[in-house]
Amino acid sequence: MPDPSTVRIAGPWTHRDVSANGIRLHVAELGSGPLVLLLHGFPEFWWSWRHQLTGLADAGFRAVAVDLRGYGDSDKPPRGYDSWTLAGDVAGLIRALGERSASIVGHGWGATLAWTAATLHPRLVRSIVAVGAPHPLAMRRALLRDPRGQGAASRYMLGFQLPRLPERRLRVDGAARVERLMRYWSGPKWTVAPEFDEVVRRNRQAMLIPGVAHCAVEYYRWAGRSQLRSEGRRFAAALGHRVTVPALQLHGDADSCVLARTARGSAAWAGPRFQYHLLPDVGHFVHQEAPLATTRALVNFLADQ
Repeated sequence: MPDPSTVRIAGPWTHRDVSANGIRLHVAELGSGPLVLLLHGFPEFWWSWRHQLTGLADAGFRAVAVDLRGYGDSDKPPRGYDSWTLAGDVAGLIRALGERSASIVGHGWGATLAWTAATLHPRLVRSIVAVGAPHPLAMRRALLRDPRGQGAASRYMLGFQLPRLPERRLRVDGAARVERLMRYWSGPKWTVAPEFDEVVRRNRQAMLIPGVAHCAVEYYRWAGRSQLRSEGRRFAAALGHRVTVPALQLHGDADSCVLARTARGSAAWAGPRFQYHLLPDVGHFVHQEAPLATTRALVNFLADQ
């Protein structure tokens, strides 16, 4: 079992711990200027933003990539994997970093939290960028209305609702399932790129850190089970208002995990300052598969805020 500190990969950034919302979060930080908070998705950790950390810092931003609750070298408490609490982690982190507000860039689950934080904590959010994931209500609508499309693409989520077994499957054979998922969700060009093997190796190792597999699955369990509970209805009602801050949706047209038409549906919950960019021949991991195009889009978008 790898030690959590193994995710503190050396680079031009600085690693430190920040106390926020009652837990300890590990962050990697680089640059100075307006704060840009980078939130990873499944099955990754902060390192997925390594290209954007340097690119944003060079462009005059303070870039901070965090290990979300339950991942990497952040705390892994037994509870708190509902979107209410996770959005509170984001809000608390912005305050703990000494800032009044931040632009939030998220991928996958990180994008879900960006949309959620912008709705529940609007005073702390200047703008959001959602990478590879739609507004939560756009996803829910797509699962109901597009069962052969987005529903089929999201079948893996049903398996995550089972007790204990999903965690075991994620850890077995050195977390081999992480590699299978990443290959399946990625664009064909990236899976043959020289860096792909290193990315897979690091993410497999990070999934083997004690507690990570369970915590990662808990995100999905709450999202699924809450649909049958009153808290799910309350969450949907809270997110029913349009996001008022500028929002950018970046998506790959080869994404087999979240379909492009599902991501485009975010416009229904975004304000007039919503932009949608579709990248050709790119899969689910947009920021890693097309790092230069992603960073360029981020800098251009954030410079106008």
